[in-house]
Amino acid sequence: MRKRLALTALALATAVTAGMAAPATATRPDPVQQGLETLVHSDGAPGALASVRDGAGHVRTYTAGVGDRDTHAKVPRDGQVRIGSVSKTFTAVVVLQLVGEGKIGLDDTVDKHLPGLVRGKGIDGRDISVRQLLQHTSGLPEYEEDVTKDILERRYVSPRDALDIALKHEAVFAPGAEGKWGYSSTNYLLAGLIVEKVTGRPFAEEVDRRVIQKIGLRHTYFPAPGETTIRERHPQGYRQDQPGAAPRNVTEIDPSASWAAGAMVSTDSDLNAFFSALLGGRLLDKPELDAMRTTVQMRENDRDHNAGLGVITMPLPCNDAQGRKRVAWAHSGTIPGYGTWTAATDDGRAASVTMTLEITTDKAVEHLQTTVASALCR
Repeated sequence: MRKRLALTALALATAVTAGMAAPATATRPDPVQQGLETLVHSDGAPGALASVRDGAGHVRTYTAGVGDRDTHAKVPRDGQVRIGSVSKTFTAVVVLQLVGEGKIGLDDTVDKHLPGLVRGKGIDGRDISVRQLLQHTSGLPEYEEDVTKDILERRYVSPRDALDIALKHEAVFAPGAEGKWGYSSTNYLLAGLIVEKVTGRPFAEEVDRRVIQKIGLRHTYFPAPGETTIRERHPQGYRQDQPGAAPRNVTEIDPSASWAAGAMVSTDSDLNAFFSALLGGRLLDKPELDAMRTTVQMRENDRDHNAGLGVITMPLPCNDAQGRKRVAWAHSGTIPGYGTWTAATDDGRAASVTMTLEITTDKAVEHLQTTVASALCR
């Protein structure tokens, strides 16, 4: 699981410009469909699906492979999937809305809202800011590897129990240390707890009220405690327990341990609508959207891939109308059963691609990202 988290966290730092196909023409194969076929035939995913939204708001959907390895049913077009860490962008939006309302300050310490809760080896909530949580510069350790078995065996893990698991580990680096960036779902676990403390309402209700209902996402939801099934039509999700093993069906899991960091369910089209609304200013006022898009470098010697608050920059292998290299704002996510990549540009384009297999290889990460990039450059 730790390798899986590293792949999805740093996947946006994989160059997409190398080996990119040219935009599709009337006589060339569709690059998005080609990308899905690659996920199936080269990366071992039983199925793959995608949705692409152009600058005028027109939507195209794609599928490849099968939706169920046992019945050979088709992949449902724009079916629901578990979106894993793409949930973090939803969480960041809710926190930033509360910042705009004056209820949270980005430079508030964690201790201001959760006094005495965050203590551990090299860990002190008095030294960690809300901004550092959202930008993964807190140095907090990862916990999800420790709860994989709970997720797969459908055991409910409360946010506070998940936090206790995380705090058994030592800090990775000091909060805000220069040049340090480290992806950790613990950051977003705490962000969700802060939302609950500030609003006095369950986190899932705040996501639903402030984001899902506000922009009319019809197929997106935060699973209820103990909810292990996916509500609407969906492809089955699979996992390889070890390299070369046959994928096993893990569609029904308990994602509670991932909570504000990765528990949500959506469709690729809803994700496109969400990212388009976000970049279009429908969810955040300008100061908060600017704060979200203020970035830090994710790794040395790479100035193209940078982390904002719940989003990451993704350079594209094409130019805008002024001849400048285009950049998308993106997030990836994986959870047992599914791997998703979603991104959007300022001119209204958006693309989301999902494979029905938990991401475990660099190649799969590259293929997901390249497929999204090809869609945004059409």
